[in-house]
This record gives sequence, C-alpha cells and structure tokens, in this order.
Amino acid sequence: MSGAVPPAAVAPGAVVFTDLVGFTEYTAVQGDADAVALLGLQESIVLRTLPSAARVVKELGDGLLLWFADATEALGTCLVLRGRFEATARETSLPLWVRIGMHWGRPARRGDDLVGHDVNLAARIVDLAGPGEVLCSGAVRDAAGDEVPGVEFVELGPVVVKGIPDPVALWRAELAGGRQTS
Repeated sequence: MSGAVPPAAVAPGAVVFTDLVGFTEYTAVQGDADAVALLGLQESIVLRTLPSAARVVKELGDGLLLWFADATEALGTCLVLRGRFEATARETSLPLWVRIGMHWGRPARRGDDLVGHDVNLAARIVDLAGPGEVLCSGAVRDAAGDEVPGVEFVELGPVVVKGIPDPVALWRAELAGGRQTS
C-alpha cells in the first residue's frame, strides 16, 4: 500500500439543507416525544415529495441534507416542499416552519455522505433564510437557467457569508404569481 490518497469522487448537483425554525424551543416546551414526531412529519413530507433522482443524504438534528442531480428539479421540489410544510402547519397547528438553502456544485462523496466547500456553502445559505424561505446561490440559478418555468427569482445581492472568502450571489426563489401550495 503506497499510502497515497485517491482523488475524491464528486457528485455534481444541488446540495440542499432544510432546517426547522424554532425547534429547540419547541422541544423545550413540548418535550422530546413531540419533537421526534415533528421530525418524523418533516421527513415523511420530504420522502413523499422527492423525485426518484434525488435523495436524503442524512438527517442533521432538526434538518436534512438533500442532493439533486438537476438544478431545475431541485428548485421546483423545494418550492413544493415549502408549500407542503406551510399547508401541514396550517392544518395541524404544528410549527413546521422550515427554511431551505441550496447551492449547485461538485461536492466530494465520502461513502454515502457529501462533504466539502459546496456543502459548507449550502449550509451557510440555509442559515440566512427565514421561515418559509427558499434561498439559492447564483450557481443554482445559473445551472437551472434564467427562465425556470413557474419560478421567479428575487436578487438579494452579493452577501458576505461566514467562512467564505468572496461574497456570494444570493437569490430568493418564489413560485411565479405568489406562494401557492402543491
């Protein structure tokens, strides 16, 4: 064995993080059993919505790391997810307030996991999103093309992101014509 490290395999695609807003407080007030049920509800909605070429990479406490092979599909799915989370929150009175952040890149694969700069950037983007917001990097918009059917982009400008040397082009993705749910 030479001890040489083989080059990292890459998984070009959209890296997406979801995050349940207010989950720590919900857990403190409602207890662990209700918190686990809320996480199960989030995961159930995601699994029913993901297209076959996408996958849940891993659970991260109160969020998920998702991967999509196609930027347009990632944008559409995330907007549908947002609508389903909001509709479920209204129907159940549960705090299913989810923020979503995404970046397009070439993350390194480590077994079934994804790591590297592109994953780190997507994690920083979700931290900037508010409840119910879908934020994406300019790289997602570029990969999807300027004219994504049914999607409007609101430019948030270049944003300084913790740990990233250069400002990041950031966009809010919205359903064209408003926040309909699917």
